[in-house]
Amino acid sequence: MQHTYTPYEEIDKDALQKDIDDIKETIGAPNEEDFQHLLKMEKWGRTGTYLGFAIILAMGLFSFSGYQLPSAAYWVFALIAATSIGLANTSRWANVTHPILHGAYDKVPNVPYRYTKAGFARGARRYVDWLDWIKPEAWEYEHNIMHHYHLGEDEDPDNVELNTQWLHSMKVPMFVKYIVVFVLAGMWKYSYYAPNTLLIMENKERRKKKQPELEDYQWDIYSDNGFILWKDFLLPYAVVKFGLIPLLFLPLGVEAYTTALIILLIAEVIANLHSFLVIVPNHSAGDIYRFNEPHKSQGEFYLRQIMGSVNYCTGSDLIDASQGFLNYQVEHHLFPNLPLSQYQKMQPIVKDLCKKYNIEYRQENVFKRLKMTADLMVGKTKNLRVDGI
Repeated sequence: MQHTYTPYEEIDKDALQKDIDDIKETIGAPNEEDFQHLLKMEKWGRTGTYLGFAIILAMGLFSFSGYQLPSAAYWVFALIAATSIGLANTSRWANVTHPILHGAYDKVPNVPYRYTKAGFARGARRYVDWLDWIKPEAWEYEHNIMHHYHLGEDEDPDNVELNTQWLHSMKVPMFVKYIVVFVLAGMWKYSYYAPNTLLIMENKERRKKKQPELEDYQWDIYSDNGFILWKDFLLPYAVVKFGLIPLLFLPLGVEAYTTALIILLIAEVIANLHSFLVIVPNHSAGDIYRFNEPHKSQGEFYLRQIMGSVNYCTGSDLIDASQGFLNYQVEHHLFPNLPLSQYQKMQPIVKDLCKKYNIEYRQENVFKRLKMTADLMVGKTKNLRVDGI
């Protein structure tokens, strides 16, 4: 028999707000232990990067010495290197950049400036802290403000059901639509996140100047918007990752250079697929709610974060880090500016609180949620709606 949850309108949102605020007080302020946990996550990600490049270097030295790896061995080592670099790429974004740009460690006593929201990945430090297809300032506004405070609304730039209407309407067999989803997942950081974050930031400035907003981003490098996209978003990453870094292996020969380039291209696809897997299903499935109007109170905001989010399986640091700590999405959306380690402590308390108010607390395997996300993207399912909301 299917469980019946308390209707949205009947939940005491003021009482819910008080109870959730009390949880944060119970956990306490961020401290040195939380910061050391972040450093451990950063170290794990760097280790993956170092391992991948060590394999590339070893393969280059083999070819330089005249030793030819058998084809099967070559691709085994290449895929191990690409996987290590690709997973580390996602870790650098999800396990390090994400919480820091939310200001999660700003209140840790004596925290180094480079680990604060104001100091991380700013200016030239972008090349040290988080060089990716996305400009940090643009992603911070798109994600921290527009996504978090408009979750499930049409104003949410990451509203998957709304963003894939074009795919729903395609006159092709359903299996072709699923193939399109897979292809998109393999390139989504530069095909979706880079231009979309620029568009959101550009329209923010246009609203300030009372100018008409742009409806879509432009890829034409000769347009104002397109020039910024290429200059500030795409080219810095592409030139360093696929231009300068492979050239470092050229002294070992053309084969070493080619091997490095191939591995880095494969790693990029893996990073896109991995980040898509752990990020997109957080709010995208037929059992997730959308809302027609903005929230009217803090208690209602909290309720929507629960109804509009889903957790994956949680557990050890290894399990959590492999999912970018995005397996605590409910807790993260309730308190976006908390350290990763605090979500581990908070999760069972929030889950019990949902039982108290008879609110559905969704938590399932990430691969099951991926399938549900794909169903939503191709138009096989639709988000739930609260009556009149």
